[in-house]
Amino acid sequence: MGETTTRNVTHYQASQLLHNKFVVVLGDSIQRSVYKDLVLLLQRDSYLNISQLKSKGELSFEHDCLIEGGRQGQMTNGTEYREVRQYRTDHHLVRFYFITRVFSRYMQSILADFKHDLKPDVVIVNSCLWDVSRYSRKWVSEYKENLHQFFAQLKAILPAESLVMWNMTMPLGKNIIGGFLVPEIEFMGPMLRFDVIEANFYGAKLANAYGLDVLDLHFQFRFSLHHRMKDGVHWNAVAHRQITCLVLAHAAQAWGVELPSNTSTAGTHDGSVCAPLNMKPSTFSHTAWQYGPQYDGYKPVFYEDGFDSISQLSAGYLSFVNNDRNTTHNANNFVMKQKHPKRQYKPYARLQQRHHHKNY
Repeated sequence: MGETTTRNVTHYQASQLLHNKFVVVLGDSIQRSVYKDLVLLLQRDSYLNISQLKSKGELSFEHDCLIEGGRQGQMTNGTEYREVRQYRTDHHLVRFYFITRVFSRYMQSILADFKHDLKPDVVIVNSCLWDVSRYSRKWVSEYKENLHQFFAQLKAILPAESLVMWNMTMPLGKNIIGGFLVPEIEFMGPMLRFDVIEANFYGAKLANAYGLDVLDLHFQFRFSLHHRMKDGVHWNAVAHRQITCLVLAHAAQAWGVELPSNTSTAGTHDGSVCAPLNMKPSTFSHTAWQYGPQYDGYKPVFYEDGFDSISQLSAGYLSFVNNDRNTTHNANNFVMKQKHPKRQYKPYARLQQRHHHKNY
């Protein structure tokens, strides 16, 4: 079975692309690793190690800081767990909020921050697995209503040029183990992978209806299960670098810029800040994904679910085709739905605001 394919993005390219950009990542522990991999890539070309992937709530990760919750609060596996992290330099600002529900009083407080303070240029968000397992077994109507509330308020608060990416939840294993599956919901374990497929459908349809971008990570990683860790939920460092490349490649497309050549300038691997990316017509296309730096962390844990053929897997995943054939086709073949013209790209537009941002 083939690997997911996309273009590799280096530290130099990531630093230029996100020069003077405010990026917010919202979601669960997988989204935390999305944040961590991006923070690492903004500093150097290397992969997350196993300790970095497994750690949560640490006071500092690769020169970031813990703003709220985590080890400053109560370390639990419950729905009230909080963790807000931030990585900030003179030209990069990346923030992560741990959430367990797509819309709640806590989410409203986050949106209030966006409304009254600095507005993000990029929002990378997912909320699904906790929503469908921790609050109600009959989750469908409540989840759809919460998605409506979240997307509507997010669209109302953010400027039109903000880039919002809804990450669909990645494939779950048949046997889930570890901290996420607390005793109260152990009975749900075997069915969660199917619940996630259904929830992914609702999330993608509604995000698309609100004009947001949808990154179909479930489809992208359906044949990369050897990069899923043995707990059946989380993914290794190679997979997370691949997600980062997909996200950054789409941001370049949305802003109508080219990712610079890896050999464009010298001294880009020492942590120095790169010059802003120049405006150019977008010429990016998805090409064969290549491994970047040599991966020297832990070996992938092979955990397969016993699919006998490609057609068997596809038939289950594509069960929603009849609901909207064209939409599903576009999501699966082009990975990211684009419902908008190219966004404005002003690399210095938010520089003055950023230096006066309160608390953070």
